[in-house]
Amino acid sequence: MKTDDLISMMATGVAPADHRLPARRMAQALALGGAGSLALLLLLYGLRPDLKAMLSVPLFWIKLGFPAALAAGSLLVLRRLLRPGLRVGINWAGVAVPCAAIWSVSALVLLAASAAERIGLLMGLTWRTCPFNIALLSLPLCAAIVWAVRAMAPTRLRLAGAIAGLLAGSAAAVVYCLHCPEMGVPFWGLWYFLGMSIPAVAGFLFGPRLLRW
Repeated sequence: MKTDDLISMMATGVAPADHRLPARRMAQALALGGAGSLALLLLLYGLRPDLKAMLSVPLFWIKLGFPAALAAGSLLVLRRLLRPGLRVGINWAGVAVPCAAIWSVSALVLLAASAAERIGLLMGLTWRTCPFNIALLSLPLCAAIVWAVRAMAPTRLRLAGAIAGLLAGSAAAVVYCLHCPEMGVPFWGLWYFLGMSIPAVAGFLFGPRLLRW
C-alpha cells in the first residue's frame, strides 16, 4: 500500500475528540465512588445520631468545608496532571490554602485554650480510629478515580497517583463527617489530615503500576 493511500484510509471517518469526556468520566467516578463510600459508612458506622441538629451548627459546616475544599483543590491539580505537558502552577494553591487555613485556625484555638484543655482538643475521643476509618472509606473512591485516570494520559505517575489518592481521601473525609462526633478544629487539622494522607501515600507508591497506560 502506498503511503498516501494509508494516510487517506486512516483519516477517513475520523470524528473529532470529545473534549468533555475526561470531565464526564471523572464526575462519574466521583459519583460512583462517593456512593460506595456512603454505603460503606452506613454499613460499618452509621450516621451520628444528632446529625439533623448539627445541620444548623456553623462549626459543622466548617468541618465539612475543610475536606470538601481540599477535594476541590486536589481535583484542580489532578486535571492538570492528566494532560501531558501542562504545568500545575497556581492550582497548587487549591491544596495548600485549605491546609494552611485549618492549621492556622488550629494553632489559634490551641493558643487560646488552657494547657489542660489542649491535649483534649488535639486528641479528641477517636484519634486511634479516625485516620483508618477515613482511609477505609476512601477505597471505593480510590477504585473509581483510578478507573477514570487510567483512561486519560498522565505522565507523572507518582504525582498523579498521590493527588488522586488525596482526592479520594478528602472526598471520603466529607462522607466520614456524617458519622464522626469530633468537633475540635485541631483534631481535624491533625487526624483528618492524616486519614486523607494515607490514600495519598498509597497513590504515590502504587501510581506507576496502577496508572500506567
